Amino acid sequence: RPHKAYPVELAQFHSADYVDFLHRINPEELHLYSNELKKYNLGEDCPVFENLFEFCQIYAGGTIDAARRLNNQLCDVAINWAGGLHHAKKCEASGFCYINDLVLGILELLKYHARVLYIDIDVHHGDGVEEAFYFTDRVMTVSFHKYGDLFFPGTGDMKEIGEREGKFYAINVPLKDGIDDSSFTRLFKAIIAKVVETYRPGVIVLQCGADSLAGDRLGCFNLSIDGARHAECVRFVKNFNLPLLVTGGGGYTKENVARCWTVETGVLLDTELPNEKMTEEILKGADDIPENEYSRYFAPDYSLRIPNGHIDQVTRRTIGHARFLDLDLFCLYIRVFILLIEQENLNSKSYLGMIKMQVLENLRCIQHAPSVQMHEVPPDFYIPDYDEDEQNPDERIDQHIQDKQIQRDDEYFEGDNDHDHNMDDA
Repeated sequence: RPHKAYPVELAQFHSADYVDFLHRINPEELHLYSNELKKYNLGEDCPVFENLFEFCQIYAGGTIDAARRLNNQLCDVAINWAGGLHHAKKCEASGFCYINDLVLGILELLKYHARVLYIDIDVHHGDGVEEAFYFTDRVMTVSFHKYGDLFFPGTGDMKEIGEREGKFYAINVPLKDGIDDSSFTRLFKAIIAKVVETYRPGVIVLQCGADSLAGDRLGCFNLSIDGARHAECVRFVKNFNLPLLVTGGGGYTKENVARCWTVETGVLLDTELPNEKMTEEILKGADDIPENEYSRYFAPDYSLRIPNGHIDQVTRRTIGHARFLDLDLFCLYIRVFILLIEQENLNSKSYLGMIKMQVLENLRCIQHAPSVQMHEVPPDFYIPDYDEDEQNPDERIDQHIQDKQIQRDDEYFEGDNDHDHNMDDA
């Protein structure tokens, strides 16, 4: 289990006063902090809720620990689906994002890697990450997103390319409503292949927001899971065989988010998951997932498919089934139905060709594989151990602390080739 990020770790990017305020604020005392709430952009799309700071510590700690495992070559791919909150800025919250775990993870990776490539495939522009590294050539940010029509966050024009040392190291791919599987995939592969060839990163960070899938409550793209980016694009990035840190991101039709990241996990583990209707034998067999409160969202077919651009028989049956389960759920599926049948691809071939040409032209302007001067690698932050002798028997111990007290079998070696593995056999 990842550790909960300490305030000093969060302050590696965020201002200390902002981190301190997140630590102090709670829903019962909002009336005491009206000026600070406005200053730090808390409220409306970034509400204060119970245990807000602990929530930030957990998802940020997950991304930081994922980066450290990659740095220490303990894995090739690290996943934190709880992370990917790419809108948070140095001194303020934004767009449901409070702490920018992606920036914190990239800062960890920069301790060991000269160049980090950040790819963002959320429907919203990854403005917080781009802003953090806008003036450096050590991080290249590439964001595929909806742009225009006052769509949040209002940034991500193709003309935003970075400044000073970072000029041409920020790449924005502004798209219009309704982009479909084939259009998105072709553009993604062409741009990312050239970026990797030119920039030659040592590690890749991939933000996989699921809000660009067809039918998302806040999205406006027309992508399926199996036909487009959330499987094919993840597979394409994985096949570069570079260390890869994968996070979640946006996604506001929760059953589709669950489907999406399930499929992506299978892709990252080289495991093919059944994508059709589950058979009665599987549903009744030993591999069946126990009945739970979320089962109704996937009934009656329990399919991983997310259709795009049309309503197929699976979706029709699901909508009909939802009518008998829950009125709110039925209304949600009706909204998805309307979105799907009205979706039109406003991205013409000439428009996408123009974007591709401009991005490739900008790539010709950068220094191939910029290098950095050798320096001593900063140590990871010291995480103090919990002293069992000093614990209060009347207090409940935090689960993260309990986990640290359990010595794992591989506590004192880092991999299969470590000689400590075979000491007992000698």
